[in-house]
Amino acid sequence: MTFLKVDGLSSRYDSSRGPVYAVDDVDFELESGESIGIAGESACGKSTLGLSIIRMLSGGTAQGKITFDGESLLDMNELDFENQYRWKKISMIFQGAMNSLDPVFTINEQFLEILKQHNFEGDAKKIILDAMNSVSLDEHVLKKYPHELSGGMKQRVIIAMALLLKPKFVIADEPTTALDVLIQAQIINLLKSLKKDGMSFMLITHDLAVLSEIADKIGIMYGGQMVEFGSSEQIYKNPKHPYTQGLLESIPTLKGNIPKYIKGNPPSLLDAPTQCRFIERCPLAIEKCKELPPQIKTKTGYVRCWLYEDEK
Repeated sequence: MTFLKVDGLSSRYDSSRGPVYAVDDVDFELESGESIGIAGESACGKSTLGLSIIRMLSGGTAQGKITFDGESLLDMNELDFENQYRWKKISMIFQGAMNSLDPVFTINEQFLEILKQHNFEGDAKKIILDAMNSVSLDEHVLKKYPHELSGGMKQRVIIAMALLLKPKFVIADEPTTALDVLIQAQIINLLKSLKKDGMSFMLITHDLAVLSEIADKIGIMYGGQMVEFGSSEQIYKNPKHPYTQGLLESIPTLKGNIPKYIKGNPPSLLDAPTQCRFIERCPLAIEKCKELPPQIKTKTGYVRCWLYEDEK
């Protein structure tokens, strides 16, 4: 059963220099219980994709279709979405989350504020303690102020806040950024444990190694588009798009290979090109690449690349 379906999603920011399409015609779908990893370099549209799904696109607008549990999210009015979906069924761990805690309130006060904002009428103490236990934090942490906690503890508090109302789907935007490797491992193990309990994730990260631990499906974004989408196994073992191949070749391995890098810079999204957006950096570019590539189906998803035209 399809759990989340994104169809033709385009998200735009208006600037003094014109519209910026940070997300352009993105499609993917997840079955119940599946998680997706979103990878790509900075400013490729990963965070905007997550913010579009939870409808927190400050200063921007989203168009297309997002269907969650059979309901069209973008067609819903803001009040209904706030009361029925945001934080109750879909929540988000924001990028730079460790800096989003209010320094003048205790952790418990900040939990209570979330419950008040979302009109929670149950046992507040119990649901807060359940959220804290899910991230392996003791009750005494609730009495502390953010500055009294380590970076890893603050990150787990933020994750607990995202889990507070027991959502079905959590969007995690760079949840391990700026953490040391030990704390990163703890956070990843936590997400894996929650996934085993039936929670679905969208994990946004630069780290493809992290995605291999959690994601059932992976979307590779470049220049605002999802240039390849498929199962985790297909993306890692048989990547098709030259950009995906380049990303994987940039990862050092225990075999001692020399990591490669992708020359050049990504395109400006102020004036998005009408040709393949990777053409200027692609070592395999052909004449046909001067046209915008279609979605070409693969066994588990699709790829936007003219090199696979014959497989349509």
